[in-house]
Parts: sequence; C-alpha cells; structure tokens
Amino acid sequence: MKALIFAAGLGSRLKPLTDRIPKALVPVAGHPMLEHIILKLKSSGFNNIVINIHHFGEQIISFLQSHQNFGIDIQISDERGELLDTGGGIKKATPLLGDREPFLIHNVDILSNADLKALYNAHLQSKNDATLLISQRETSRYLLFDKEHKLHGWINTLTHETKPATFSYDEKKYLPYAFSGIHVISPSLIRYMDEGWTGKFPIMDFYLYACDKTQIGGYITDNLRLIDIGKPETLAKAETYLQEIS
Repeated sequence: MKALIFAAGLGSRLKPLTDRIPKALVPVAGHPMLEHIILKLKSSGFNNIVINIHHFGEQIISFLQSHQNFGIDIQISDERGELLDTGGGIKKATPLLGDREPFLIHNVDILSNADLKALYNAHLQSKNDATLLISQRETSRYLLFDKEHKLHGWINTLTHETKPATFSYDEKKYLPYAFSGIHVISPSLIRYMDEGWTGKFPIMDFYLYACDKTQIGGYITDNLRLIDIGKPETLAKAETYLQEIS
C-alpha cells in the first residue's frame, strides 16, 4: 500500500522552533513528528511512502538516510524550489505514487488513534474517488455531507461563508463534519486536476470543485481521537496524548 506524507510546510505556528529545523522534525515524546507518522503507516501495512519536502528539506533527507528509511521504500517529492500547498503537492507527487492503486495522505502534524488500514480498505470497498476521514469534532469550519456521506460543500460557521459558489446550505439536508487531515485518493480523481489546476493550490479547494463531478465520500469511525500538534499549545500536550492512545 502507498501513502503520501505532507512534510513540506513552513511550520510558522511553531516558531522559533522551526527557525532552525523543519516542522516534520520537531520532537514529540523524544522522536520527530515524521518518525511517529512513518511508523504508524508502516505498522498499518503501508510499505511505499512518498514524503514532500520544502523548508529545511535537506534535514529530512539526512534524517531518513540515518534511519535507513525505516526499512521501507521511501521517496522524496522535492518542493524546495516552490512550495505547492496540499493540492499542488499531491499533483507533483503522483508520478512517484503511480496510477494503479489508491494512496493514503497524512499530514505530518496530526496524531490520532485512527485505524489507517480500515480507512484504506473502506475506500477500496466504496465507489469513491476520494475518501476523507471525518468526525464530529468541534470547529468553525465544516465539510458538509449528505446522509450517504457524499461531500457537497463547506461552511465557516463564524462568517457563514460557503463553498463552492454554487452551493446552497440547507441544515436539514447536509450534515457538518470536521476533516482530520487524513484521506485516500484514487488515481481516477487526479485527471480532474488537468481542468486548470496547476502550480500551488489547496486540496480542499479542489475537492469542493470536483465534488459534483466525482464521488468524494466521508468515513466516520467511532471514538476517533485526534490532535493537531502543529501549534505550541497542542504540541505541549502531545506526549501525554500519545500515552493515552497507545
């Protein structure tokens, strides 16, 4: 099974730590964020991983070499010339991921108790072009799904902004869920990126563009626990969190 780890971010929320190291190498319980994600993917059966790099990318390459790629096939999608955001990063990495099977995408700064293999298998069993791990976690920005868990739109509950532009929100028709930063994409979805999606763009903007043309579904799991360790207040809690979910 194949996976892509987003490790190219600038880590601006973690300054001054990220003034000298990439966010992916910020330690959590004595080990870099990236190591935690690689080992979780490996234990879930993912043996072919692509990692995108930008900020202090050479440090990530050296880290992987010093650990012999953790005994699995790891390739680098190099964005040191231009940071491409999540959507552009996926498009750039697809030649390394191939076009024969789905691949899982995981943000480097997300820790969770999610069963990644179960998510991947659920995607395989569905008719989805993409499957997003979602939950009822409280946030101000929600993805909106119908009762069959097909994606239709997005809403910011503070500003009442909705996307896409043609979307009309009906609270009786659509269910709000928070996105986890973990998802699975089939190669069938990538061809829609040829419809003017080039350079730097967020994957969520693309999903909202493509959701009426394709099947983008949500996957809900009971008792999902998740923490975004890309900010100081949650990074400080991460060691305790890891002990709780292990």
